[in-house]
Amino acid sequence: MSVFVLIFICLVVCCLVMTGVWFWAEKIGNAGVVDVFWALNFPVIGIVLYFLANGLSLRKELICSMVVLAGLRLGLHLGKRVFSHLNEEEGRYLQLRKEWAAHGSRNFFWFFQFQAISNVVLAIPFFLIAMNTQPEIHFLEYIGMGLWCVAFVGEAVADAQLTKFKSDLANKGEVCAVGLWSCSRHPNYFFQSLLWTSYFLIAVTAPLGWLAVLSPLIILYLLFRVTGIPATEEQALRSKGEKYRMYQKTTSVFIPWFKKKNRVFNP
Repeated sequence: MSVFVLIFICLVVCCLVMTGVWFWAEKIGNAGVVDVFWALNFPVIGIVLYFLANGLSLRKELICSMVVLAGLRLGLHLGKRVFSHLNEEEGRYLQLRKEWAAHGSRNFFWFFQFQAISNVVLAIPFFLIAMNTQPEIHFLEYIGMGLWCVAFVGEAVADAQLTKFKSDLANKGEVCAVGLWSCSRHPNYFFQSLLWTSYFLIAVTAPLGWLAVLSPLIILYLLFRVTGIPATEEQALRSKGEKYRMYQKTTSVFIPWFKKKNRVFNP
């Protein structure tokens, strides 16, 4: 089966998933469920590739296992957060709903479809790896797998620390500055970017493997310019005010680093 057919199949499946999620989101009035199924669409792509891609079996098994494991972990983490507050839509989606007003339903439909398209575009490394027939595992692939392990554990730890902090009622209205969050305002995003960089390293030795660099670049663009850091920090400033401003002045925005004092810190 050609890679173009695989891409088309995955695109159709992901769009159908997001259409169903959009209907559900309209019914419950909570667009935040899109985040959960955005993460879970990657395991869907991984499963399709496992059964239909023509690459080396070992390489295919490794990448599909990694994609499924990472996607399920993130999806379940987001699901626990979103499904426990289905009646309380997240601030950034409330803001979009307010901005889109009368066209909210239509705009959210296309927003959900864009998420499905982004799933397939970001999955470029997965297609390249799963279709790679080279009989030997390259040392860059081993380095990529090692980086993936670091990123997977780091993101899981960051998410667990934030969840634990928020579960303590005494921390309501406070800024999480414990563990990894004491040296980065967004350690989960940092390790997520490393995760996508690891996929690039695993894919780069495949035919046309250089195309895989698009995935980490897109992720970094989304994190820094679109739905990641800007939206998260705007919401944090709305909800926590001066406490978060002080946190911004002392803590690196992205790369875990030492604390600084009396200035906005953005390494």
